Amino acid sequence: MSRQRGFTLVELMVTVAVLAILVGLATPSFTSVINSNRLTSQANEFMADLQLARSEAVRRNRTVRLCRSADGATCAAGAGDWTSWIVILPGTAPELLRTTTIKPPLELAGNATTIDFRADGLARNTTGGLLATSFTVCIPTTRPAQNVRTISIGGGSRLKAVPDAYSSPGSCP
Repeated sequence: MSRQRGFTLVELMVTVAVLAILVGLATPSFTSVINSNRLTSQANEFMADLQLARSEAVRRNRTVRLCRSADGATCAAGAGDWTSWIVILPGTAPELLRTTTIKPPLELAGNATTIDFRADGLARNTTGGLLATSFTVCIPTTRPAQNVRTISIGGGSRLKAVPDAYSSPGSCP
């Protein structure tokens, strides 16, 4: 008589139960890692668009604009949310260089409406001084506790991204 090999139903059910417990314990930590990576990648994408605008301004020897956009083709007027932005060569025949849209639930906010990089590679404010401003990329969650990335533009072109925690945990500025 030959003996059959394999697992019994009881052994399989115990294995599935242990696996379910391990997955249940690991899921919260994965959520924090995933959200942290989302924040970092969105901050890096915005910084890459700023660097693209700067390098194109120098390369083309003319002003290149990064601005928020409602339609993905033109700059939006006035203050508002930065759910979508474009890099564009302004002028009579504007040339669109890049369009980017933020992925929900992430939020991007800043006090500047447009950023113009001039041919010298420096961003200047409306009075002609070197631009100094900041933007925040945020996700409304408590996982991770540092749910904000602050992107600073200093001296007209120096960029820096810093992780931070908003004063009201689980919300965005």
